[in-house]
Amino acid sequence: MKQKVLLLHGWGGSDFPHWQSWLAGEIAKDYGEVCFPLLPSPHTPNRNKQLNAVKTTLERFEPDTVICHSLANVLWFHLCQETAIKPIKRLLLVAPPASSCDLTILKKFFPYTAPKDLFAEEALLVTSTTDPYLNVNQAKELQQALNIPMKVLENAGHINTDSGYGEWPWVREWIKNR
Repeated sequence: MKQKVLLLHGWGGSDFPHWQSWLAGEIAKDYGEVCFPLLPSPHTPNRNKQLNAVKTTLERFEPDTVICHSLANVLWFHLCQETAIKPIKRLLLVAPPASSCDLTILKKFFPYTAPKDLFAEEALLVTSTTDPYLNVNQAKELQQALNIPMKVLENAGHINTDSGYGEWPWVREWIKNR
């Protein structure tokens, strides 16, 4: 059975050659169902508008798997805190920023509280030893608060195009192996 995969991008989007764009193509090439919406005003995000867009997408697409990158993780955390959502099978949280992030343009997203329920049967946190938005100690604290496994990538920056993550075979295999 093919999975229905929802990809949620972070601040500024995940245009090609970002790994999320690449992954959307890989899922489609394998005749999987993928939804990779451009969230409202990705460069100047509004928390409420983006939350509403994610809620609508979840209701219409009904994914089995959700993969969040960067600010999308924070959206997912707020969504889990604010409303009960239909549980999904798998959730991949890639490079979330720390709750203490103080970028002025994103101030309405922070701070956040790690939700007690991620509304997923299985979840995995993926971080990097050199992420400028979440250091290793903050990543460990977040992992403990979420009570999920964590995969730590060495020197992978923010796990985006700037740190060499265009094609990312590991994430494709993570989807296929379930």
